[in-house]
Amino acid sequence: MILVGITGIIGSGKTTVSSMLSQEGIPVIDLDRLGKEVTDYEEVVGDIEEAFGADYIVNKKADIAKLREIAFVDTETRRKLENIIHPRAGAELWKRIERLKTEGASVVIVDAPLLYETGLHKLLDKVVVVSAEMDKIMERLKLRGMDEEDTSRRLPHQIPLSEKEKMADHILYNNGTEEDLRKGLRALLIRIKEWEVSSSCT
Repeated sequence: MILVGITGIIGSGKTTVSSMLSQEGIPVIDLDRLGKEVTDYEEVVGDIEEAFGADYIVNKKADIAKLREIAFVDTETRRKLENIIHPRAGAELWKRIERLKTEGASVVIVDAPLLYETGLHKLLDKVVVVSAEMDKIMERLKLRGMDEEDTSRRLPHQIPLSEKEKMADHILYNNGTEEDLRKGLRALLIRIKEWEVSSSCT
């Protein structure tokens, strides 16, 4: 089995590509979603309350929106939150990978926005970066209702796309139409098959 990471930056189209790969029958583990899931764990809720106070707990669950607001403003707060969530999300990730391996999966996609930032790429076989021109990214974020202030708070916490591209095993550019992206996806599927064959021969 090979593990393929999918990453990019906010607005580059990583989630869309992961969804397309899932539609092709390839199992995808969304680490962002996994992070949100583990915040409901009783011990995580307890750790968040201890670290940030009862104001960040609503109906015995962590207030994700409130935590996200402070995480993008203060580096120390973000690190404190990551130290609570990332180890649990990581443990759950490997449990799911093992389960998929047992079920006979030959390829698993790990969708992670902070793949390089957290060092997770070192534990995977290959990495795909979904890239796009910044003007396209800003346009998409505006359509999502994200203002420039919110964008400028989030982007500095991510390694620039140009740097991620240099480290990638494959780059999928997302500057055109959905059909253009699907053409790129077909090329990626061929590449994944090549990686799979190469892995089975070693």
